[in-house]
Amino acid sequence: MDSLSDKNPLVKQIRRAVSRGTLTEDGYAVAEGAHLLEEALAAKCEVGAVIVSESARLHYPEARIVSDKTFRELTSTETPQGVIALVRPHASTLAQMMRGKALVVVLDSVQDPGNAGAILRAADAFGASGVVFLKGTVNPYNPKCLRGSAGSAFRVPLVASIEVDEILDQTRLTWYAAMPRAQKLLGDADLVEGCGIIIGSEARGVSPALAARATGLRIPTAGVESLNAAVAAGILLYEAGRQRAAQGTP
Repeated sequence: MDSLSDKNPLVKQIRRAVSRGTLTEDGYAVAEGAHLLEEALAAKCEVGAVIVSESARLHYPEARIVSDKTFRELTSTETPQGVIALVRPHASTLAQMMRGKALVVVLDSVQDPGNAGAILRAADAFGASGVVFLKGTVNPYNPKCLRGSAGSAFRVPLVASIEVDEILDQTRLTWYAAMPRAQKLLGDADLVEGCGIIIGSEARGVSPALAARATGLRIPTAGVESLNAAVAAGILLYEAGRQRAAQGTP
């Protein structure tokens, strides 16, 4: 077993990545907890290193060890599980996720990492071909986003820091935007053909540039005007998956 001090360069990289909510300088996501490590291995992602706390060393005999104090300082969780994995995500491109009868989810300035992670999980559950994190949206490799995705971030094709214009150039897709005051009801939309679903920020909704190019979709509700971004995304994705299954579309 290899013990690391709190001044070790790898420990410093992890600390910076967690505090910034980004990948490490070497391009690894900081995956906290045994479940995310298992999901990364199942997704055949490269695992660059496994770091464990001194008290968890017996469970991971091949891992690198830090003191319990240092481990607590590295993690973003209140009750850490004693293991961190450095995971290199699979590389994806817009072109890959736009093929065929694509179902692309676009996050437009979604700031809450828990919401973004839950949207990734819904995209995975209902067969989305990819998820786009536009500039101004939380980093998909923020540790809280990774936890919210429950491992889906390692399976679903995703691209981040994309400009709005790059999405608007994808004219082969029909664009829909979740908008609580839209005239068109979700059940009236045809989500079988290649399409993109835009989820706007929690505070301001879909940006004007994207709203102008998309058909607004309203989820019928009673008693509330709007839904949480992740809940709305889940409902739209479920409806897309339902329609596609009924038509025999993968």
